[in-house]
Amino acid sequence: MTRNWAGTHDYAAAHIISTSTEAEVRRVLAATTGPVHALGTRHSFTDLPDTTGTLLDLSGLSGDFSLRAGAVRVAAGTRYGVLASWLDEQGLALHNLGSLPHISVAGATATGTHGSGDGNGVLTTAVRSIRFITFDGDVREVRRGEPEFAALAVGVGAFGVVVSLELETQANYRMRQDIYTGVSWGAALDALDDLTGAGYSVSVFTRWLGKSVGAVWVKTRLATDGDPVAGALLDGVLDAEAAPLGELADVTEIGGVPGPWMLRLPHFRLDGTPSFGDEIQSEYFVAREDAAAALAAVRELGPLIEPLLFVSELRTMSADELWLSPAFGRDSLAIHFTWRNEPRAVHEVLTKIEAALAPFGARPHWGKLHGLTRADVERVHPRLADARAVFQRCDPEERFVNDHLVRVGVR
Repeated sequence: MTRNWAGTHDYAAAHIISTSTEAEVRRVLAATTGPVHALGTRHSFTDLPDTTGTLLDLSGLSGDFSLRAGAVRVAAGTRYGVLASWLDEQGLALHNLGSLPHISVAGATATGTHGSGDGNGVLTTAVRSIRFITFDGDVREVRRGEPEFAALAVGVGAFGVVVSLELETQANYRMRQDIYTGVSWGAALDALDDLTGAGYSVSVFTRWLGKSVGAVWVKTRLATDGDPVAGALLDGVLDAEAAPLGELADVTEIGGVPGPWMLRLPHFRLDGTPSFGDEIQSEYFVAREDAAAALAAVRELGPLIEPLLFVSELRTMSADELWLSPAFGRDSLAIHFTWRNEPRAVHEVLTKIEAALAPFGARPHWGKLHGLTRADVERVHPRLADARAVFQRCDPEERFVNDHLVRVGVR
């Protein structure tokens, strides 16, 4: 039995084939018939990367970095932490990273995974080109600016098997991480832009109850290691002793210690356990202009949420033009939930959360647990039908169709 990384989803595929080269992927697709899907580092919480046929495990398709004109070419199964370390050695960096450096480049970009920062696009906005294998084993490449790119960039595995991507790079940089505590919900909702704009990347960790929002994790990009930071944030204070994720030991270094970007932007260390482990995750994206009202609506459910919760995280990202991105067409706030592994109770509370967020056009994270239907997703993703048409052209034999993609209207 094969499970996702947290042990909360069992894959139903009849066969799992490990591949480590583009040629192997091509041979499998050309030699097999029936449904197929790509599987990366297994950080999805649903049957999105599943199939009744053959799963292609791409975790061995990694490395093979090459630089060209301000970009890096990287194999699809490469973990972000591995890529980031290699780039830093070359004096280069990416614009952002997700919370977990353990996730694969292809999987994270295909689902619009994001990191944080008012001025930072989701990780997919760094993609310049996508190289993929089609249903019959042919190789195609699509580049930014070409007609199909806006659909395929956040392609959720619906059109082919991505084998490599080209990502924009920049000069590497240094950062520090600080925690502020004591920020009240009243101050946060009154001045949310000041809160989320307090650093290059800002995460608010909350449990929804009480007067305080919890811990505000501010990641500051430094011109010099001696750059100061503010001693206060709204009505909260800098707290050198605070632990934003409780007793978890594998977080990246906080306390204002300067360090390289790739050891500060993620929340967790690559050599440690990501997040809590035995967990379920959900996440919803609302427009920044609706963020305060949406948060107030979720707070009303705090007594139902808190008993099932490890922690919630609030993050922002800038608008983009990628059709299935959670931030398509609007600056966004992500409302993330890391739940205890209690599926039935979590499903029940998600129904209430989704009802509370429905007036704000909340979009689900493609790789995390939600209960939105095909009609719900079509309502909040205005280019869904256009993306579906592109996927159908790329995959006329419907080899990459699975139950999840049909359920949410992608295929």
